[in-house]
Amino acid sequence: MTALNLSFCAAGFLGIYHLGAANAFLRHGDKLLGLLKAYAGASAGALIASLMVTAPDKLEEAKELIERLAENVRKRQFGAVVPGYNLMLALQQGMDTVLPSDAHLLASDRLHVSITDLSGRNHLVSQFSSKDDLIAALLASSYLPFYAGLNPVEFRGQKWIDGGFTDSLPILPVGRTITVSPFAGLQDVCPVHRGRFTTQLRLANMNIMFSMENLKRLNQCLLPPTHGRMQSLYKGGFEDAVRFLRREAWMS
Repeated sequence: MTALNLSFCAAGFLGIYHLGAANAFLRHGDKLLGLLKAYAGASAGALIASLMVTAPDKLEEAKELIERLAENVRKRQFGAVVPGYNLMLALQQGMDTVLPSDAHLLASDRLHVSITDLSGRNHLVSQFSSKDDLIAALLASSYLPFYAGLNPVEFRGQKWIDGGFTDSLPILPVGRTITVSPFAGLQDVCPVHRGRFTTQLRLANMNIMFSMENLKRLNQCLLPPTHGRMQSLYKGGFEDAVRFLRREAWMS
């Protein structure tokens, strides 16, 4: 049987959609999960992929973390781009709480994290020497210059920026990679496109449809929507993943 992988795209605060999809996979996708060889992701997608690999029982805590981060950013007139608010530190502390002490052992060879070096080249990291090393890779994958601070994340002696710049939806070289995205497009798990246009946009290795809804979603990646809208996105991720499981006959 063809090897199967699962990849979550860069999504910012729309990572809550990924959490809804992950919850659906864990509740109804036993057949699929038993076949998965590896997980991948960029930025928020890498964070959710790391949870699937190392701490699937902590999805609810992760959901609360995203909601807290969103609330803190929502309170500020210019989002995270203000002095005195350290988004990366808050994210680091949250991951340190949610991920188990042996997360690096569980993640090595199974989790592929997309990061970008300062020359603009993409790297997929899949070996982690410690929990701190894993968290540093996830932070590097999530660092958006200026928005999340002025200093790029240091990981293994180098400076790195958001993996979403160069590969927002990693496709692994062996087997089929099942893709998850909060943007309507050609991904396996994604919202249904309801716009009038059929034009596609290529966004760092991800195909999405040109629509007002997707443009709104892109904005909401950095400027989180209301609490009610985030709950709707979570529900949408769950329902879209269930629809995929039914379509592929993996529903349990």
